[in-house]
Amino acid sequence: MTRTIAISNQKGGVGKTTTSVNLAAALARAGHPTLLIDLDPQGNASSGLGCPRETTAFGIADALLGLESLSRTIVPTGQPGLSLSPATRSLVGVEVELVGLANREHRLSLALAGLERNYHYVLLDCPPSLGLVTINALTAADSVLVPLQAEYYAMEGLGELIRSIAAVRRSANPRLVREGIVLTMHDNRTNLCRDVETQARAVFGREVFTAVIPRSVRLAEAASHAKTIFEYEPTGRGSTAYAALGAELIARVAALGGRSAAVG
Repeated sequence: MTRTIAISNQKGGVGKTTTSVNLAAALARAGHPTLLIDLDPQGNASSGLGCPRETTAFGIADALLGLESLSRTIVPTGQPGLSLSPATRSLVGVEVELVGLANREHRLSLALAGLERNYHYVLLDCPPSLGLVTINALTAADSVLVPLQAEYYAMEGLGELIRSIAAVRRSANPRLVREGIVLTMHDNRTNLCRDVETQARAVFGREVFTAVIPRSVRLAEAASHAKTIFEYEPTGRGSTAYAALGAELIARVAALGGRSAAVG
């Protein structure tokens, strides 16, 4: 059974795309065929996997607009078991074009139909906003994974995202749940990071993943070389953390039979 997970946070700069790319790679490395869909017009997930917008003929925008099947947009990556539906330049204007289309909130759901047999996981790298593209992701997803930077402004923005998830569940996707929260850019040497982690775990309990993603220059360097952290630094802190996150996600999904414990 395919698990479709939207990776979303309305605040930018929280490690969302880094988590999308490296969690997808971790799942693939663990033997789970995975599709990453780059819904962010910046296209950083695509370039980070060696598929920059300028070199791509078809992308997820074409599937959203019904110009191409989703399967035609999918390309392999350097990571065995990991496929990508990339962003292209046309994704920048897709929100405007979606406004006039029928089933505009369900275009991604319709595009994904029939691909379930090919993948164990489908990860959706969402833009840092709650526009029509993100609504499409939340409508198509089974759950939402929230990267949370270990700083107070990120905590303040989390409430808005939770309200958005609840609104989509009421209006368009009643099965949508929160998969969990993953702490990113964490530096255990600082009081701030430790305080934010303590607060997050006190409020959200087991919903916060045990695995914590460290602040690491190697993660940024890997993206600049169009590699996952497993390719760039296979034995470093970043690869260890994302492997642990992948294993924890797999265990959670297996234990719950594809459901999530969090429903808020």
